[in-house]
Amino acid sequence: MDVVFTWDHFFPLYGDPDGAHFECWTTLAAWAEATSRVEIGAWVTCNSYRNPDLLADMARTVDHVSDGRLILGLGSGWAERDYVEYGYAFGTAGGRLDDLAQALPRIESRLGALNPPPTRRIPVLIGGGGERKTLRLVAQHADVWHTFEGPDGLARKLDVLRGHCDAVGRDPGEIEVSVGVGGRGREGRTPDAPEIEGEPLRALGATLFRMGVGGPDDDLSCLIPWLRWRDEVNADA
Repeated sequence: MDVVFTWDHFFPLYGDPDGAHFECWTTLAAWAEATSRVEIGAWVTCNSYRNPDLLADMARTVDHVSDGRLILGLGSGWAERDYVEYGYAFGTAGGRLDDLAQALPRIESRLGALNPPPTRRIPVLIGGGGERKTLRLVAQHADVWHTFEGPDGLARKLDVLRGHCDAVGRDPGEIEVSVGVGGRGREGRTPDAPEIEGEPLRALGATLFRMGVGGPDDDLSCLIPWLRWRDEVNADA
């Protein structure tokens, strides 16, 4: 199934830094009502911006509105302007990851206590590639891991992830691998040749390929060759 993600920021990251922008989770609720088949999710929710129990309740609600199409993307946060202008303590990257580690069990516990419960076990996506902390959290909690690594980096990170899975008694095959690909003007990317960029990543086990597009005048033409490649791969499966 295809997935549409929005990000969890309070200001545009590209173009006019004070341009038009909307909040992530209210946008997801609107998408849940406006769509019927595509999965939706935050890529990724900043753990710092919401109480973990509240976030679980929000996710459960959007899960119901969407009839079970939500992916719960989570990350530790990094955009300092968001923190400063909205009054959150920025701290350090390590400290934010420690906060995420504390939040994940709370989210899982609250999801298990809500009435009514989610329509399904909501898949958790964790983004990032830190080998000591982030990938251990992926091994412990994630159903999907997202990275922007190319083939060489992905192979290394997967080895590290497998080590963390061994340490916590998790089958790494349970974790879907998601990669960022394509994108106009991104160094090292080949947006019009997905078989060149995508096949080496797919050979390593990547099955979810994410490409960013930007507004307000969304140009979705860069998606066309990737959708065509997706269909060809699925037809041969």
